[in-house]
Amino acid sequence: QVQLVESGGGLVQAGGSLRLSCAASGRTFSPYFMGWFRQAPGKERELVAAINWSNGITSYADSVKGRFTISRDYFKNTVYLQINSLTPEDAAVYSCAARSSRNKPYDFWGQGTQVTVSS
Repeated sequence: QVQLVESGGGLVQAGGSLRLSCAASGRTFSPYFMGWFRQAPGKERELVAAINWSNGITSYADSVKGRFTISRDYFKNTVYLQINSLTPEDAAVYSCAARSSRNKPYDFWGQGTQVTVSS
């Protein structure tokens, strides 16, 4: 079993930055992909960024390109999400998730961390 624990959320002013962290623990951790999702009240959950764990190739939702950066520390089993130029529309619960293999959807999830943006 894999446990994912997010941290780094909080209240920030519009235009500010945050760095979210997701630390993985449990059995040998070698996912296929790691992703950051967000869900705002009344909206569907959105995959905002993903990273191939082995080669580090990243992808982003169009809504966050140029402002969000996903990265990983391979040896610390940690994935990060750097969020810059925050807007009120970025306010949401951000969760990290792991795809354990190519043939599976995201099958391990963290509990989420709240990001609140004041205008």
